Amino acid sequence: MPLDALNPLATVSTLPYELPDYTVVRDEHYRPAIEAGMAEQLAQLADLAANPEPATIANVIEAWESSGQLFTRALNAFYTKQPADTNDVLDAADEAIAPQLAAHGDAIYLDRRLYDRLAALAVRVEAGEVQLDPASAYWLERKLLAFERSGVNLPEEDQVKLRTVNHRIAELQSAFGREALAGMNAGAVLVTDAAELDGLSLAEIDASMERATQTGQDGWLIELENTSAQRPLDVLTNRPLRERIHHASVNRGLGGAHDTRVIIVELTRLRAERASLLGFANHAAYVAADACARTVKAVWDLLTRLAPAAVDNARDEAVDMEHVWRRFEPDAPLAAWDWQFVSEQLRAERYALDASVLRPYLELERVLHEGVFAAANGLYGITFMERAELMGYNPEVRVFEVAEADGTPIGLFVADFYTRPGKQGGAWMNNLVDQNHLLGQLPVVSNNSNLVKPPAGQPTLMTWDDVITLFHEFGHALHGLLSDTRYRSQSGTETPRDFVEYPSQVNEMWALDEGILSRYAVHHETGEPMPAEWVATLRGSTLFQQGFKTTEYLAAALLDQVWHSTPLEELPTDPAQVEEFEKAALAKVGLDYDLVPPRYRSAYFRHIFEGGYDAGYYSYIWSEVLDADTAAFITSNGGLTRENGERYRRRLLAKGGSVDAMDSFRDYRGQDPDLRHLLDRRGLKV
Repeated sequence: MPLDALNPLATVSTLPYELPDYTVVRDEHYRPAIEAGMAEQLAQLADLAANPEPATIANVIEAWESSGQLFTRALNAFYTKQPADTNDVLDAADEAIAPQLAAHGDAIYLDRRLYDRLAALAVRVEAGEVQLDPASAYWLERKLLAFERSGVNLPEEDQVKLRTVNHRIAELQSAFGREALAGMNAGAVLVTDAAELDGLSLAEIDASMERATQTGQDGWLIELENTSAQRPLDVLTNRPLRERIHHASVNRGLGGAHDTRVIIVELTRLRAERASLLGFANHAAYVAADACARTVKAVWDLLTRLAPAAVDNARDEAVDMEHVWRRFEPDAPLAAWDWQFVSEQLRAERYALDASVLRPYLELERVLHEGVFAAANGLYGITFMERAELMGYNPEVRVFEVAEADGTPIGLFVADFYTRPGKQGGAWMNNLVDQNHLLGQLPVVSNNSNLVKPPAGQPTLMTWDDVITLFHEFGHALHGLLSDTRYRSQSGTETPRDFVEYPSQVNEMWALDEGILSRYAVHHETGEPMPAEWVATLRGSTLFQQGFKTTEYLAAALLDQVWHSTPLEELPTDPAQVEEFEKAALAKVGLDYDLVPPRYRSAYFRHIFEGGYDAGYYSYIWSEVLDADTAAFITSNGGLTRENGERYRRRLLAKGGSVDAMDSFRDYRGQDPDLRHLLDRRGLKV
């Protein structure tokens, strides 16, 4: 059905940089626009396949890259809003669209005519009849591989089966995301005795009361976050409340109205079945083959090399904490819900630095402008100007125009900082418009986080982890903003999953840069800088609790690998088997340490079961190998300078996915990464 011309998504937005006009786009506009966009793109690609002219860059590569503009416009607008500000209408649209998107991908990548058209161009290139620039040659190589990995060479009966499997996988991934969000919201802990809140700041107490009131409850509502660890456990002195919050966190999805185990069982089995259809031993092998890692063995070798040292460090940390814990509870053993609280007590004693005293010096606006933006300006010369007249999908969304030092426009940065009931947990980056020269589009990128919004008139005070997250996500944003590619499919973060986290992790280093930290770490009331001894202690404490942090991460990463490398016949067939499978998986790799649960347990592991990081959660540590090497290189060459920024920008960020990711790294660094920098950073001896 043709799209109603009155649908705002039917035409390119007239707002600056093609920012979607969310003031006129209604919830019911997204689905028809996406569906019409899919149909339009299939028609455009059918014309490409049927073109009788000899294959050229213009009638193959550029024609492909010019197709599907309505589809991309509508899809990007939808999947920027829906994870951050959803409701029943948008959830229903997501549920309906997910399997259609899978079918759309199959309609393209199982189309032999399209594959043959691309192959014809490859033949002409091989014969010397067509010359391709390096980015176009890489485009063609990757696109042909995408067809082959998608099953274009399978017998027809297997292709039919594959389409059915892909359809169901898409449905399940979408359902997992909705149930995980609902379970996180439903798991919020209601407190009715104010005395139990001892340790929280007045602003946090006021905010929790406001959230309870908004949900029609009396008391104080402690909302859950994505991860197993919960921020209030750092400071709450009431042990029973800490235990309640911990159990609410780690047990969500394991029963009740939002049980996700049925989805996990079917989804992992279907992924294993699909991998087998496509000629791979398992889903992990399928994923790794198209990543920097290349093989499951390479992933497994890295993770299992680090795991024993991480657990040993965590056990040593537990011994240290037991001495502190005895002063609080002489008879009760240290438990998982005590770890964060005792850790903060030990940090305060060992480094004379209580994490809570840092917060008045970490006010959001100051961190954003004098920290995150200032670092980008120092490295790349770029500037940021808030455009209050440009509206996002929610009144809390803010829009900043980004420009070169000489005023040349770069694009827009869209920021959504606060948690809300309709927003998924965690932090992430999205593209609304992909930079590309072919269509003359400048980038529009967004960052989302989940800071607790203070009552009106009060400042947003951040934890140190919040600060690191802000710098991290902005590293993704810079990857999109500073992209310089001809094709939108190669823009910015369009790189292998185990490479995409690398630039974001590099950007974290500037949070502790002396010149940058002195600008943003200022008391929000007095204007006094953070005491120099605190800053020195903060830098000196970077190895503190690395055993815990590395163990919880590796437990999740290896859990992901076990789920996706286990043979189909050995995967659970009953939801009741999920917890036992998880327990056995952690024991298999020596990460079954009760005091340190995985960063995500299976039942709320959205990274891998909603899709995107399935069999790829190892990417963070794989990318950190590159990051640690890069940070050491930058530091040894003068730190935050325009020269360092320009080298990193032009040789790596700007390339996006237009070249092999590791080739761009080697061009930037002049060598392969050295693992010792990561080991030193995390205090690991292997």
